[in-house]
Amino acid sequence: MIDVAIVGAGPVGTLLAAECARHGIAAIAFEGRADVGGGSRAVGVHATALAAMEASGATDRLLASALRVRIGEARRRGRSLGEVRFDRLRARHPYVATLPQSATESALAETARAWGAPPPRRGWRVGALTERDDAVEVQLERGKGDGGVDGGDHETALARIVVIAGGLRARGLMPGAVRGRRYPDRYLMTDCDDASGDGDRAVVHLDGAGVLESFPLPDARRRYVAWMPVPPTGAGDRDADAARLRAAVAERTGSDAAADRISEATGFGVARSRLQAMRAGRIIAIGDTAHEVSPIGGQGMNLGLLDAATLAPLLARWSRESGPPAALDAWERDRLRAADRAGRIAAINTMLGRPARPGAATAVRVALHTPAARVLAHAYGMGFDPAARRFAAPR
Repeated sequence: MIDVAIVGAGPVGTLLAAECARHGIAAIAFEGRADVGGGSRAVGVHATALAAMEASGATDRLLASALRVRIGEARRRGRSLGEVRFDRLRARHPYVATLPQSATESALAETARAWGAPPPRRGWRVGALTERDDAVEVQLERGKGDGGVDGGDHETALARIVVIAGGLRARGLMPGAVRGRRYPDRYLMTDCDDASGDGDRAVVHLDGAGVLESFPLPDARRRYVAWMPVPPTGAGDRDADAARLRAAVAERTGSDAAADRISEATGFGVARSRLQAMRAGRIIAIGDTAHEVSPIGGQGMNLGLLDAATLAPLLARWSRESGPPAALDAWERDRLRAADRAGRIAAINTMLGRPARPGAATAVRVALHTPAARVLAHAYGMGFDPAARRFAAPR
């Protein structure tokens, strides 16, 4: 019997596999995707998550290839409204580490291997979970492509505990109610060569046509995320979306050189939702499966990483005892509270990202020249997460 079966081998599932191995738990991850996911989605790892992953060695591996962003700046029409100084945080890691999600997954997979975790079983989709008296029956289906089932092989595994970390697509495996809402906002995103001239500085352009977020990446790359009105036609057309994003970058930054580096764009919408409970008997949900937040502000992946880092010690206790430790209830309350806080921060970011009136820019300028700027840096660094106090240390 497996001690812990992990559904999903993205960043959150992979970190949990590493932490389980570090705590002496026999855990196996099942992933429907036959290949490691490519592309660059979540790019920022914040101070609290970096501190939480130190003991595993994952933080050093991430920082080896990451860019450290110490200052964020707000602008409107090329004029600075003020700065958010991550380098003034009283934290072990006073910066945001930026790197493509593929690099994050690679660093976490290397960490899992270093602790002796078995490689994930790729190409196997978890079709159903059935809880028995002392175990969970895991129905596995041999997949094809991105988890698409071809009607081939089937297997059954038994696990004492199952942790679902497969994102929204795995939420159907978790019993219980979901609450949430979908926002009307739409965004275009790309990663491209950096011709902005902003160096290692993150910049948020608050514009009358909508926000443009600009984040530096390693290897002289930069990510742009732009709020966009929904077009009457052409939505989803790759060439049309790239042209719309180029126009937005040129207009909102005032730099044709930066816009000219854009050759493709991806569109996405935003939503906020979470499960009413993260645990049902021997089944636990973490990461996006448990709580979806708007990606504007970069809280989602970090929230899941903190779920995994704080859950693993409790799973180790459970594996040695006859039942779940009492501390698991407190963990669930803390993580639900963390999800609600991150959701509120992301909702504020989403609201601020809409077409901005001059009065909003004035309010931002005032806030960034008061102690509120330090509060904002603390919030974006996941400093209000209940787990932060466990990993807090002054510089």
